[in-house]
Amino acid sequence: MISNENKETGAGQESAPLLGVPVRDGFAMPAEWMPHQRCFIAWPCHDGTFGPAGSARRKAAYAAYADVARAIAKFEPVTMLANPSQVAEASQMCGAEISVMPIPLTDSWTRDTGPSFLIDSKGRLAGVDWRFNAWGGNYPDHGEDAALAERLLSSLKLPRYAAPFFMEGGAVHVDGKGTALVTASVLLNPNRNPNLTRQTMEKHLHDYLGVDTVIWLPGGLEDDETDGHVDNVACFLAPSVVAILDTDDKTDGNYAALKANKAHLAKSKDAQGRSLEIVSLYQPPRQLGLNGRRLALSYINFYFANGGIVMPSFDHPADNDAYKKLQQYCSDRRIIQVPAQAIVEGGGGIHCITQQMPVAENKKG
Repeated sequence: MISNENKETGAGQESAPLLGVPVRDGFAMPAEWMPHQRCFIAWPCHDGTFGPAGSARRKAAYAAYADVARAIAKFEPVTMLANPSQVAEASQMCGAEISVMPIPLTDSWTRDTGPSFLIDSKGRLAGVDWRFNAWGGNYPDHGEDAALAERLLSSLKLPRYAAPFFMEGGAVHVDGKGTALVTASVLLNPNRNPNLTRQTMEKHLHDYLGVDTVIWLPGGLEDDETDGHVDNVACFLAPSVVAILDTDDKTDGNYAALKANKAHLAKSKDAQGRSLEIVSLYQPPRQLGLNGRRLALSYINFYFANGGIVMPSFDHPADNDAYKKLQQYCSDRRIIQVPAQAIVEGGGGIHCITQQMPVAENKKG
């Protein structure tokens, strides 16, 4: 089903030119668990990520993306972004409950390439367009993805704030109360922002996300081609409550980084000066991908939906343990597990392929 996206999202604001600094205009990024208008996902299309069209890997990716979309659609509207030549294919595989929007794409990681949406106290909606260089130059052919946020915001007729630095949406997680989780391995990496200091980056995050406290975690996952996105290792479950990926296997290549993250969080405080409650979700055992590198299998890489959570499963007993622990702390939400191995084979997870658009009243004045 192809939809008129502006009409369906209710984005009634007039198109706006490039703007200055969001925080000065009263905008900030809400927590992911706040109400959404819809979720955006991008249909697999990159040969280097999931193999050529018609291959077994590509077909598995199609099925996995469609499964995630349908799971999220149980809670909130979903729009699948697709290259114009793939609209019919995406529509057929996803089903009538998923709307499909034609838009040029290079790859299919909407968390990183789409806009990070903001709201203000008047109920207005806007978006940040991060500079994107394919995770530090991993893929030279990323031009359509670098333009995706601007194109989507223009289609939605929403104000666009163009960030003056390189970042991806999966590199930050916020509590909606002034605190952000990040990793230095991404935000201060010379392959993105070689001349930025930690202090300057914190100022940027304040200006573009409205956060006052930045918690810098020591590390990301082994062989993570994003250089260690935070959405694979830690996220807020609620203000002052943080879920982390954990392991007790001292021989595991992630052991040192995950324990360092846990120790750092144990001594950190949020923007309100509160100590953090830490919830451990234990990772499944090490698996290698087709390229011989370790897969970034993470239960932290899940999506908050309206009244629900869509989280990954990997056909391992640890799936159920992670499910039960997350349900314990999010008892007011229905949790659906979706097999995510085919997505992770491409280099990301469920959170990586999604981007929430928060509810905003779009009041004038």
